[in-house]
Amino acid sequence: MGYTNSPLVVYTGLSPNHSGQRTHSIDRITPHCVVGQLSAETICACFPAGRDASCNYGIGTDGRVSLCVEEKNRSWCTSSSANDQRAITIECASDKTEPYAMTDAVYATLIKLCTDICKRNGKKKLLWFADKNKTLNYAPKSDEMVITVHRWFANKSCPGDWLYARLGDLAAKVTAALGGSQQELATDKTVWYRVRKTWADAKSQLGAYKELANAKACVDKHPGYSVFDVNGVNLYASNTTTSAVPLLVKVAIPDLNIRKGPGTNYAKTGHFTGIGSFTIVEVASGAGSSTGWGRLKSGAGWISLDYAARI
Repeated sequence: MGYTNSPLVVYTGLSPNHSGQRTHSIDRITPHCVVGQLSAETICACFPAGRDASCNYGIGTDGRVSLCVEEKNRSWCTSSSANDQRAITIECASDKTEPYAMTDAVYATLIKLCTDICKRNGKKKLLWFADKNKTLNYAPKSDEMVITVHRWFANKSCPGDWLYARLGDLAAKVTAALGGSQQELATDKTVWYRVRKTWADAKSQLGAYKELANAKACVDKHPGYSVFDVNGVNLYASNTTTSAVPLLVKVAIPDLNIRKGPGTNYAKTGHFTGIGSFTIVEVASGAGSSTGWGRLKSGAGWISLDYAARI
């Protein structure tokens, strides 16, 4: 196909960091948080030769758009070559701390840019499933675009909980602007709060509640469960369950962050586990991990069990 770039671009600062022309057609959009309230120009300047990172577009804190890697080329943005081959990657200016909030101007432009990307690539729908396995195993139809997130491919909180909680809204607004429809969103406008062990474990669901207070009350009676919103964001966690600890886990990556508490809403300690085996003495649900958080026996802090295999 013939590739084009967005007419919304007001600044072009092409990075040499890319893999040349894509080997897969575009059917995904992956929005990121820059972790800094940067300008459109400064976002492009973040990707000089030798950094091994880049993105297709940047959205500055005032909502202006920059082009860092042309759409025809695969950027280096999501720690997944397979995802980058088929995704338009967008770095969005954000706060430097959790939940990495973005300005209204950034979010408004993100909606416009995603709409433009979909339209130029022949898409009528932008889909958000809030589920890694479902998304990565889904084969989009020719008129569909799917949202993916960086945290699915690396030990990162990107795009931050602020934007992650709005991805359902982003998909709905873009789809509406394209003249399409998402039946799942149209059939029931009630907000349901689901009580599960993890968002990915649908079979563990104890119930779905219209009132958040009722969902929290259910969780309080069932240690190890949490309340999740429609986008899979962990809104409330039960007290720590100790029935499964202590347990031994193996970490296969060298840079697994250690945090001061069970969730990405807790600060990083500045240390990593390294590769090896570790004893977990406490398990808790928390933001940013679908399988929970484990407290290290050493007392160093908490790690996401998404990146630790139980031995």
